[in-house]
Amino acid sequence: MAERVRVKDWPVRGFHVRAPGYLRGKIGEVERRLGAFRNPELLAYGLSAEKVDLLRVRFTMREIWGDDAERPDDTIDAEIFAHWLEPAPDDAEAEARDAP
Repeated sequence: MAERVRVKDWPVRGFHVRAPGYLRGKIGEVERRLGAFRNPELLAYGLSAEKVDLLRVRFTMREIWGDDAERPDDTIDAEIFAHWLEPAPDDAEAEARDAP
């Protein structure tokens, strides 16, 4: 079973954020791990940057666009640094959270 992750929905700080706004708060599956690279969000400001894991995450159009998805089962992959990701809740947790 693929590892499910959610993109953190942090407020934008600066112009060099490497997590697309339309993916924040969305859940996807790790397609592969690409290795560790110096954090470009810090490097852009000339700051010292530790290496951070970079992951390719696959999202369905249904997850991104909801009922407006023209082709809900199509996917898009995005390369996202690990500090922008958190474990996704399992289905039981999501149902409990969404219950009235």
